Amino acid sequence: MLKGALAAAVTPLQDAGEALDEAAFGPYVQFLAAGGVDGLLALGTTGEGFLLPMEQRMRAAQLFVEAAGGRILVAVHCGAQSTWDTVELAAHAADLGADGIAVMAPPYFTLDAEELVAHFAAAARACDPVPFYVYEFAARSGYAVPLVVLERLREVAPNFRGLKVSDTPWSAFAPYLIEGLDVFVGPEALLARGLAAGAAGAVSALASVFPELIVAALRDPGSADLGPIRAALERLPFQAAAKVVLAARGVPIRPDVRRPLRTLTTEERGELETWLESSSPAAAR
Repeated sequence: MLKGALAAAVTPLQDAGEALDEAAFGPYVQFLAAGGVDGLLALGTTGEGFLLPMEQRMRAAQLFVEAAGGRILVAVHCGAQSTWDTVELAAHAADLGADGIAVMAPPYFTLDAEELVAHFAAAARACDPVPFYVYEFAARSGYAVPLVVLERLREVAPNFRGLKVSDTPWSAFAPYLIEGLDVFVGPEALLARGLAAGAAGAVSALASVFPELIVAALRDPGSADLGPIRAALERLPFQAAAKVVLAARGVPIRPDVRRPLRTLTTEERGELETWLESSSPAAAR
């Protein structure tokens, strides 16, 4: 069962994003663990999961689980365009010993309730008894998962435990705070309000580079304004910026991202490095 602060991990890549940088997984997981997070979500939006071929997603999941070695929890995002690929990824991650499986609704086609229930239920069955989570992110899937889908999923999938919700604003997020389901907050701006309303924790992209800040925010939700830090990274291509920050913090991660994502320009990298030196949290220096 997932709990607390989870980092939405980046995926270490090399060769212009075409290959996994296997040597970097261990140091990166060690960095996250040292930052105090309870776990990580591999191969989600921050981790470029939808862009990687199946064999690389499976290998990356294996590397994350092996690097964690039980020290921190590892959830694996297994959402894919087709149900068969999703099922195959979910079964593989469960066999590896993942602590949780998350699945986003397939993008491009707007699926109806019947289609979504069948899709999620198939993925949940494939990883049973590993806890299963719906990854709700309407801005990426193109549509919101209807609440009736979650109600029906609870009836047919005994291992359905909760959701990671990345929707904003609060009016879009709040309906997913369903009694009996563990909900993890994606947007840092909604973290304090979500926790006050009963959320179980956070799955944060910001925690992928500043894990200690999210850990502190969960302990004292009103203690820090994370908005300016997130905004500084989101002004640039996020995945590429996160990898540059990690390298600056001493993690041996290359700047490579999977195309069509791009690396930072020389000017963008200079802007980011200037921010790191002058305006970033003390923990980043």
